[in-house]
Amino acid sequence: MTTHHAPAARPGDAPAADRYPPPKAPPGPRRPLGRRLWRGRPEDPRWVRPALLGLLLATCVLYLWNLSASGYANSFYSAAVQAGSQSWKAFFFGSLDAGNAITVDKPPAALWPMALAVRIFGLSSWAILVPEVLMGVATVAVVYAAVRRRSGPAAGLISGAVLALTPVAALMFRFNNPDALLALLMSLACYLVVRALEDGRTKWLVWAGVAIGLAFLAKTLQAFLILPVLALAYGVCAPVRPGKRLGQLALATLALLVSGGWWVAVVELWPESSRPYIGGSQNNSFLELTFGYNGLGRLNGEETGSVGGGGGTGGGGQWGETGWDRMFNSEIGGQISWLLPAALILLAGGLIATRGRGRTDAARASLLVWGGSLLMTTAVFSYMAGIFHQYYTVALAPSLAAVVGMGAAALWERRERIWASLTLAAAVTATAVWGYVLLGRTPDYLPWLKWLVLVGGLVAALGLIFVGRVGRRVAFAAAGLGVVAALAGPTAYTLSTVQEGHTGSIVTAGPSGASTMGGGGRGGGPGGGGFPGGGNPQGQGPGQNQGQGQGQGGPGAGGFPGGGGLPGGAPGGSRQGNALPGGGASGEGGRTGGGGGIGGLLNGSEVGSEARKLLEADADRYTWVAAAIGSQNAASYQLSTGDPVMAIGGFNGTDPSPTLERFKKYVEDGRIHYFIAGGGMGGGDSGTAAQITSWVEANFTAVTVGSATFYDLTRPSGDS
Repeated sequence: MTTHHAPAARPGDAPAADRYPPPKAPPGPRRPLGRRLWRGRPEDPRWVRPALLGLLLATCVLYLWNLSASGYANSFYSAAVQAGSQSWKAFFFGSLDAGNAITVDKPPAALWPMALAVRIFGLSSWAILVPEVLMGVATVAVVYAAVRRRSGPAAGLISGAVLALTPVAALMFRFNNPDALLALLMSLACYLVVRALEDGRTKWLVWAGVAIGLAFLAKTLQAFLILPVLALAYGVCAPVRPGKRLGQLALATLALLVSGGWWVAVVELWPESSRPYIGGSQNNSFLELTFGYNGLGRLNGEETGSVGGGGGTGGGGQWGETGWDRMFNSEIGGQISWLLPAALILLAGGLIATRGRGRTDAARASLLVWGGSLLMTTAVFSYMAGIFHQYYTVALAPSLAAVVGMGAAALWERRERIWASLTLAAAVTATAVWGYVLLGRTPDYLPWLKWLVLVGGLVAALGLIFVGRVGRRVAFAAAGLGVVAALAGPTAYTLSTVQEGHTGSIVTAGPSGASTMGGGGRGGGPGGGGFPGGGNPQGQGPGQNQGQGQGQGGPGAGGFPGGGGLPGGAPGGSRQGNALPGGGASGEGGRTGGGGGIGGLLNGSEVGSEARKLLEADADRYTWVAAAIGSQNAASYQLSTGDPVMAIGGFNGTDPSPTLERFKKYVEDGRIHYFIAGGGMGGGDSGTAAQITSWVEANFTAVTVGSATFYDLTRPSGDS
């Protein structure tokens, strides 16, 4: 009988557990479900599963805290959710109203969980936002599971905690924009590719394709940013022959096209006369929307129908400066970049630690998947010249967290080697110094914290230099202090984020003044969905006082990115007080009539009780109780009354829908009761919204209810 011995380990080899996994034990008696959930895998230490469940429970409680303070959050999407809860046709298309006049400017997948919740529990802030919270908890679980597979449970817990405490993650997993579902599905795709890289099984790669396809139905082409990384990582590192790799990638591509393309095919083939207009497009085409306004236009700044755009490398643009340092500037830094320097250092260290391993090494491949995703998304965000908002960076949070956990674990295992301990110390030092800088940008916010972060981080870094030469307790103390110092800043920003409500179309995490653009004032901080650069149109709870345009005007303190006005030079920041129904404001902040005001572009308008009673009278007789310029204005009245309100011109008021002829036909058929004066941009004096406004003003009599101006479209001018 010949005994076979495993070859001796050589320098640079993977740990023995990776090279020669222990044989699986024969299955024993199946434990009760509760015990399995609590104890986890038999090979895990006893603390692992309780720690994971504690992390998930803490994340859930954190994200649920004070949730209803945001009211309907972004009323643009909340109105579509309300419409989808009333009409299955609106549910399928993502219509803004149950009358199916126009859709949101995104695919509807992100709306579906919220619409189903509202169908079950009724319309409320919690019914809309709790599904987003659950997506956040699920994303933390997915990142933990992916990191744990190759780097162990401790690394997985670190990654999960980093993700949960990232300020922009705490913001968007409590908000009703599509980014929460997008982050979850992109994280799931990375996890599935990591599974596929372990054993080369086709099913994991196909499911990854399905996840990316569904992510496309949440936020179109942004879901494809990590596709080159995933395909390249699998094509190079998969443990199967080249021909099979290509076949598997082809099947995954097919799965992506089917899961993401079925809805697109239905919409494009559906007769235009019997479906809603595709919001955000200029030709009523979802493909045009995908590759134009929501696609290449976001990269080059040429978004047809947008209110602005255009950045420049190294220079200021309508949506902020572009360049390699964009993620670190005063607009973005406090949202996402707290551990970004550490992630880059740990990524390099992790790749060095795994050098010399075979092509198919699963630990290195996993690091390439998450690290490549981080680098690719960061590069695109840094240089895209089109519309860019701070909260987009939530897409970076899962990959950043995963890289931090995996890189730290890889170096900790090799801490007795001086280069590894020095790299760990460098990561902690960079985090401490950068945290000090970020906290210094808000000098009135916890001024003592920046010194705690800096001193604690430097002391921890000093200890980590010698971590391989000291006792176990000292080593863990230095590591623990480093983790605390690294997470103190983002934790404080996250706690500030959850303590305040956030409403409107542009929201930021952290304390007031933490995110500015162009040196301006507050950029839509907690409690407001303000303009980057200063203006802060705030909103209240569900159905009331939605966005009264309370930002302060003036240069650099009220308006769009880059200053105090609209892109192109029009005044944008609405003055405090004097808010007009329809979103404009008297004075400099906007104008009534065809163009409308900017106040209603980023948030809704105040709906008084008298106006609500007027619209609710005989509401069942009409398809739309009213029509308003701009989606946010229409959304406010729709959420207040519960009845469909037509959004003329879509989100910006610039979509050519409905045409003047179609609108006249609706009025002739008695399908619209009132026209509400004022509203969004309207596309200028020659746009569809301006044409409709001029026709209404010339043919119907204005009636003032409170501070709102209505035109009864069932009573032409001159009728008694």
